[in-house]
Amino acid sequence: SSDLMKKFSLVLVAAALALGLAMAPAMAQQKLLHQERSLYRNIYITQTGDERCMLFRYPVPLGRESCILLNDPQKLIFDYTQMMLSGLYLNPKPQKLLIIGEGGGTIPTALQQMLPNTQIDLVEIDSAVDRVAKEYFNFKPGAKMRVTIADGRVFVKRAIAQKPAYDIVMLDAFDADYVPEHMLTREFLEEVKSIMAPNGVIVANTFSNSALYDYESVTYRAVFGPFFNLKLGNRIILGRIGGLPAMNEIRANAAQVEAELKKRGTGTEFILPLLSTQTDWDATARVLTDQYSPSNLLNALPRQR
Repeated sequence: SSDLMKKFSLVLVAAALALGLAMAPAMAQQKLLHQERSLYRNIYITQTGDERCMLFRYPVPLGRESCILLNDPQKLIFDYTQMMLSGLYLNPKPQKLLIIGEGGGTIPTALQQMLPNTQIDLVEIDSAVDRVAKEYFNFKPGAKMRVTIADGRVFVKRAIAQKPAYDIVMLDAFDADYVPEHMLTREFLEEVKSIMAPNGVIVANTFSNSALYDYESVTYRAVFGPFFNLKLGNRIILGRIGGLPAMNEIRANAAQVEAELKKRGTGTEFILPLLSTQTDWDATARVLTDQYSPSNLLNALPRQR
């Protein structure tokens, strides 16, 4: 019996050593370049080979917030970033564009390059995220981009009186777990709608398998009407005030931006098949409001940015 126990112990030790050796190269490949605790979150910058990423959790991430390839910085690594550019299929030449949520600045950078004549407002709550994006992700706001450090909802409320008439609004604000609760509600979406142009386009990044899926869907439907529902790991809600365009208009718009999207590793072959208007949620779910926004329903799942 004691011999059996010794053998079993030796097997366990050998297995542990083998596992350690297997993990060691993988751990060695990933370098932690930077870490800090900001006012809102922990921020980590890692690098594995040519890929540099921003994480809000480490060493076991819940999801990578932003990543770039150092030798091909234009390439959009994540499906979600490619899907968000589908907003240009509903308006390929926006004059004014609002992005709430910066991350590593990959989407603002792409849009700034693609739309050199578009006025872009970028809102980020965390000044540390903005600083790290500039230092580690080569984020360089140009003359037509204004970066505001503020809570996204506060920015929207303050903008209402100015009637900025944004042609496209992109909602990409996340904390370490999910979309902040106060930016999920009908009241917030109505505020957003009020600062948009008459045929303004809404693009919102959420999860495809969150416990809030039904609630979010009916809330966006209540404010913006029918929307395209692009779903992979994340889901992108894509809508337009006044109704969705027909597919022939979408294809014509897509053709205008196809060359630029191809440079970034995406395009019509990837995006067009995702443009579904199917209602795959419980239409009787309760609309989220400032009084009813139950964050305890959240099902935090891995997120790719």
